[in-house]
Amino acid sequence: MFPRKSILVFACAVLLSALALTLHRIEQSKPGYLGDLVHSKLGTNGQPPKSKEAVKQEPKKHPGERCSKNIEWLASVNLNYPVHYAERDIVVRPTASTKRKSLTNLSEILFPQAKALLPDQNPLLELDDCPPPLVLEIPDTPTTPVNASHMHFGIATTMQRLEESTPYIVRWLRDTRAKLFIVIITPEEDVPPTSQEIAIKQAEMRKQGMDATLLPPLKEGESYTETYFSLAKIMYTHRTDDASWFVLMDDDTFFPSMRALLAMLDKYDPAREYWIGAVSEMWWSVARYGMMAFGGAGIFLSRALAAVIDQVYDVCTTEMHPAAGGDERVMRCIYGHTETKLTNEPDLHQMDIFGDLSGVYESGRLPLSLHHWKGNAAYPVDLMSLVVDICGECFLQRWQFGDDTVLSNGYSIAVYPEGDLANGLDFSKAEETWDSRTVEESVNPGTAHSMSPARPRLDLDRQKIQYHLLESALVNGAVRQSYLHKGKEGTHEADTLLVLYWRKEDGSVTQNSTQAV
Repeated sequence: MFPRKSILVFACAVLLSALALTLHRIEQSKPGYLGDLVHSKLGTNGQPPKSKEAVKQEPKKHPGERCSKNIEWLASVNLNYPVHYAERDIVVRPTASTKRKSLTNLSEILFPQAKALLPDQNPLLELDDCPPPLVLEIPDTPTTPVNASHMHFGIATTMQRLEESTPYIVRWLRDTRAKLFIVIITPEEDVPPTSQEIAIKQAEMRKQGMDATLLPPLKEGESYTETYFSLAKIMYTHRTDDASWFVLMDDDTFFPSMRALLAMLDKYDPAREYWIGAVSEMWWSVARYGMMAFGGAGIFLSRALAAVIDQVYDVCTTEMHPAAGGDERVMRCIYGHTETKLTNEPDLHQMDIFGDLSGVYESGRLPLSLHHWKGNAAYPVDLMSLVVDICGECFLQRWQFGDDTVLSNGYSIAVYPEGDLANGLDFSKAEETWDSRTVEESVNPGTAHSMSPARPRLDLDRQKIQYHLLESALVNGAVRQSYLHKGKEGTHEADTLLVLYWRKEDGSVTQNSTQAV
């Protein structure tokens, strides 16, 4: 038995040790602490930009000016407290002379020091350092919806998948006057939807500003791939007088910018036979399936080519191998009955690559289409692209702050703590974060034909610290973006949340906004 006095001394020592550890952690969580709990480098070096860029700053406030921020909305976000928090307002100014660049270099600090928030934090947050809004000049693009009445889109899908896809489709199709034909298929194990259910869904989509028509398959009992190929005939049969382009797509195809998509098509004459699309990013898929327009990226048929396919449709259907996929059926019909060859548009994306796709989304390139987002919750393209309602063609555009921070708008904020930006990291090349599948005896290592130029991936949390988009919402005429870096499990590192509020200088919001709180 230990003497009672020894036990009391031991207990006091334990309590004092625990108290010291607690005080140490609280001290670490104070704003300005440069240890494990907060990343200190957020565009702070203040060096001049590498080139003169179109950016101006509102009149400077004195350092240390206090302000209040309402953070009540954080209650709906899943965070591990204490969490480090910083926010900044961005005001965009459309300017006719400004062009979209892959990377714009700025000397401005993006965020002030992060502040530690506790679970019982007052929703009215007092901040000691509130910088003025950052003013970014952007291209002066029209804010009214495009007129795409000459475009017909076609999808083959189930009612359940259509319900899941509708919030994403409305983001790019709403008020464009383009027609959307949806052929409803029913898996063998499911009960077909009633005509009333189909009519209700069609009315719902039209009420949302989409010129959608829901149809049954051409033939009862046909396979999905047969139905997919039939979209070409269905769209041509129901064409309007001014129809110029017929687009076959998947229910998880997303077009970030209809304006950019129309600009691409304007290069081509729909009175000539054009088959426009993109091969897979993965050379393995191209070697296996051929030089064809992969369906998830979108298959664009000119009016002239759609007329030919309509004429030979029955013959193509008879000749088709039963195992051929939907986009493969289009390829076989075109190669078998026309002299038309694929016109490859590499900014259309099948997204057959897998693994970490940060290198794609952080490349600064504006994709014309994206695919396979439905199976990957890490890429909520509707929220990622919400900021276009404020800044037009700015989706995934990159801004560099100081020599260590890069914003890839709508996807991430990346901090390079080892000074790689100042040391000449080549941002004209995409970081090869994705996984490749090689083809034996091929000189193509996997994605050289689609993703070049590329550079090796960096070591996360050593060479590059990522804050991924967590949520985005339309709030009082602004688009809020929240970027999160999760603290490492098993350490004292807390979550860090960086928040941007995007506003137009005149306070307006583009008409197609559907996300609001």
